[in-house]
Amino acid sequence: MKALPPSLWLALLAEVEEALAVYVHIPFCRWRCSYCDFNIYAGMSRWFAPYVAALEQEIRWFGRAAGRARARTIYIGGGTPSLLPLSLLERLFEALQEAFEVPLGIEITMEANPSGLSMAYLEGVRALGVNRLSLGVQSAHPEELRLLRRDHTFEEARDHFAMARAAGFANLNADLIYGLPGQALCRWQETLEAVRAWGPEHLSAYALIVEERTTLHRWIREERILAPDPDLAAEMYEWTRERLAQAGYRHYELSNWARPGYESQHNAVYWRYEPYIGFGAGAWSFLKDRRWTNVRHPKDYIGRIERGESPVAEEEILPLSVQMGEMVILGLRRVEEGVEDVRFRARFGQGLMERYGAVIAELEGLGLVQWDGVRLRLTPRGQLLGNQVFWRFL
Repeated sequence: MKALPPSLWLALLAEVEEALAVYVHIPFCRWRCSYCDFNIYAGMSRWFAPYVAALEQEIRWFGRAAGRARARTIYIGGGTPSLLPLSLLERLFEALQEAFEVPLGIEITMEANPSGLSMAYLEGVRALGVNRLSLGVQSAHPEELRLLRRDHTFEEARDHFAMARAAGFANLNADLIYGLPGQALCRWQETLEAVRAWGPEHLSAYALIVEERTTLHRWIREERILAPDPDLAAEMYEWTRERLAQAGYRHYELSNWARPGYESQHNAVYWRYEPYIGFGAGAWSFLKDRRWTNVRHPKDYIGRIERGESPVAEEEILPLSVQMGEMVILGLRRVEEGVEDVRFRARFGQGLMERYGAVIAELEGLGLVQWDGVRLRLTPRGQLLGNQVFWRFL
């Protein structure tokens, strides 16, 4: 049996007693949105079946090596996983059930594009065990959806949300983006209010980040559109915090709100700096002090698996100082829980003040963090200026 390099085998064998969050990457889309710099590829439908076959093999390799580790959560992300035919999803879930112990009722999330879905497809996905669906809605306005190069209308998103509810999904998330070029505050307010009226259990609201090598970046560079206004985006964020609190949503992470009990369990693993395993092209894994990623292109990934070779492209052993900094940075994203001193001390043998006393004192003086002797948290002002906080822990 080939698969992972020896150093990773050792890490796996040392960690498999702990339940793992499982991520599966589906890197296919109909086309690339203007803001997207994710590891996705368009126009590759003939590679769907070979890719899923490779995923099955990688997942089973891990299962044999790890002795059917227990899954804590499962997340099927992308890309657009809902592009895969139901028959291929069935094969993927069979491999996951074979390789992992999947306790009844754990959170199993799948991302979906709100176009082209049918009731039969959604019912089939639900029957496979998916109990949380995340829909990429982004905006309620046609001109904004065109700017983002989304392939759906707001009406389609609304109808597909209702269809998912009718198919039995009791845990639905809607992804939204604010701070768009030329977007007025009132337009963002209209989007949020319209989507909130659907009654989603979870809302993810992300400030637009214009990444290099995206179509949006090129348009701004060529002065075809205006650059986003960061001050206006901050105003949108503050309004969102207030409005969703009034509506009964818990602001539990910088960009995420949920009705009590519907917080994303899978993403919480990342923010709490706990172990996860990723499968597929470009997927990341993290166990204890090791992190590795697979080759990014689906054809390269498929080729390696078919040859019985490891799909791993890069592996690193993280220095203790990096682990400490990353645990603080990710933990600070949890706006209510923050970074708990007892967990930090249990992991590293020293407390937050022992390690970062001067940094914390400086940030408290700037009004960016709050330290109560138990946990370190961002202040409301710190939530707006997170990057001014995070770099100090690296």
